[in-house]
Amino acid sequence: MTSHLSGTTPFYVRLAMSGVPKSGSLIIPEWLQSPEGRDYASCILRKKKRRTFGKPDTLHSAGLIERPVLPPQLPADVASYKIFVSGKSGVGKTSLIAKLCGLEVPTVHHETTGIQTSSTYWPVRPRDSERPIIFAFHFWDCGESALKKFDHILPACKEKADAVLFLFSFTDRSSFEDVPALISRTLSQEENVARVVIGTKLDQFMHTDVTEQDIRDFQQTWQLPVMRVSSVSGPRLSDGRAELADAASLLNGLAEVLWHRDQIAAGLVDVGQCGSQEVICL
Repeated sequence: MTSHLSGTTPFYVRLAMSGVPKSGSLIIPEWLQSPEGRDYASCILRKKKRRTFGKPDTLHSAGLIERPVLPPQLPADVASYKIFVSGKSGVGKTSLIAKLCGLEVPTVHHETTGIQTSSTYWPVRPRDSERPIIFAFHFWDCGESALKKFDHILPACKEKADAVLFLFSFTDRSSFEDVPALISRTLSQEENVARVVIGTKLDQFMHTDVTEQDIRDFQQTWQLPVMRVSSVSGPRLSDGRAELADAASLLNGLAEVLWHRDQIAAGLVDVGQCGSQEVICL
């Protein structure tokens, strides 16, 4: 098996060999703060607040009413992705999705019943693209109890998924130690789905049960991107652009991982020249 991608190498093997793109190597992280980027950011704001979008009509196609409308002078392609968010009850799956989608964050924890879907759109400027791309992220969330009780829910959440986010809490070491088993329970090695690990409640350092060395050891062993987010609490921000800035690191990180995955699928990435592991904070 050579390092250069070939059609004879299974996709899931190429994905594992490719590692994780170095943060900022595939997209321009600060682009939304540029004059051009601010124009595109306006399409996901309304009256200075984040616009909210309903669930897509199909798994990978949003209805025309449920997507940003750009003026003719702002051309952009739309790349749509289904993302399943997995993790132990109480680690903050629903709160994280609410933050990323500009929705009101629940102040009291209630386990999600059944499947809940939320969508958000995120303009990005890839370094190798002549024009921006709007990433449509469709998040699927399901409570741990429902997953254990109903056999059909996990297959439904994984069907046509492009990525799975595996969450743990920095205040719950058992949730971190369970991540490898959670990955094994959720996905088989052959499934060509991007895998991303996210640690929540990072700012609660007085109660942190997971160390930086733990994170480094995990990355060395599993070769997966690890992103970290602070606690999410209270209502959504009234300043939409502040909300965008608050969510930018993680949304850019997800966009970069998925864009990298697409390039591997298209045979455009040499797995011998991929960037090192990165820890992205929010």
